[in-house]
Amino acid sequence: MEKKKKIIRNNDRGIQKLRFTIQTLFALLCIWIGIEFYLFVKYLETNGAAAFYQRPPGVDGFLPISSFMSFYYLLSTGEIHQAHPAGLFIFLAIILISLIFGKSFCSWFCPIGFISELVGDFGEKIFKRRLKLPKFLDYPLRSLKYLMLGFLVYSVIFLMTPLAIKYFLDSPYNIVADIKMYYFFANISQTSLIVISILFVLSIFIRNFWCRFLCPYGALLGIFSLLSPHKIQRNTSSCIDCGLCSKACPSFIKVDKVKTVISDECSTCLNCVDVCPVKDTLQLNLVLPKKRVINKRYVAIGVVSVFMIVTGLGIISGNWQNKVTKEEYLLHYKMMSSYGHPTGPNAMKQLNEQANKEIKREVKEN
Repeated sequence: MEKKKKIIRNNDRGIQKLRFTIQTLFALLCIWIGIEFYLFVKYLETNGAAAFYQRPPGVDGFLPISSFMSFYYLLSTGEIHQAHPAGLFIFLAIILISLIFGKSFCSWFCPIGFISELVGDFGEKIFKRRLKLPKFLDYPLRSLKYLMLGFLVYSVIFLMTPLAIKYFLDSPYNIVADIKMYYFFANISQTSLIVISILFVLSIFIRNFWCRFLCPYGALLGIFSLLSPHKIQRNTSSCIDCGLCSKACPSFIKVDKVKTVISDECSTCLNCVDVCPVKDTLQLNLVLPKKRVINKRYVAIGVVSVFMIVTGLGIISGNWQNKVTKEEYLLHYKMMSSYGHPTGPNAMKQLNEQANKEIKREVKEN
């Protein structure tokens, strides 16, 4: 005869309020950075007639491709490139967070993830349930973000030499990439507006549409998260098979069917842990080197601390604000319309050829 499971109700469900608070504060920080950057651009637009506002280094965080290239350049040469140094440290912080606490940046910090959650909540209120694509559509679409990540990795690591990457990072285009990004949204084209609107509408129907199917950054963090020693685990002896954990998971992970959640889609949002009605049945555990239960609030403390420590190192080491003067920015701004991204099949080849010429010139001189 099967033993009757003793149910001890779980009353500790407060972590979602704390997570929402951290998400909101980070979103407000991003808005503040955006306002400062707007005032900086206005100074450039008036050719220095308006009041000068220092360019906020935090805007580098919105240049993930440049940050990834700076990261690879650091690994290749040991040097921190100074075009967008804050972006490198933000990137390092996000990677380290993922290695320690899984893909938690997506659910605790990312402003796009935060907006996606709010839109998804709105959609669930409309439809009274969480909609999901059938498997024959879901799996192929989920591969798109990995294809985009693979293209980026291939283009940077396999097609470009470290010197070619330096040429790109040194280029005037990269220096003003943040300003070009600003004008992309300030003077958004009809096509771009339609695409963004479609993504917004799709996010109402399918929760986290962008994050789940199209975000290459999320794909990268998902891969790193598999190495994290912190995993959500289910105690099968006390589980009452209510299925609430799977229903609460925004990534549609079947938490109630596994003992340990090992998934690149898990963002450590802890929704599943919060809704579990039986105490000590679903927990976040440190599985290596020795199993140990982690208090949910330690995740909040941990992700915030890691982010602040790594970015703080960038600040105190003098690798936060770039070395471009306001006079140089004014000159770049005047010529910005002539700066184009090195696109096309021969772009990487040209950068590598330029790098090889520089190497040969230096060898000749020496």
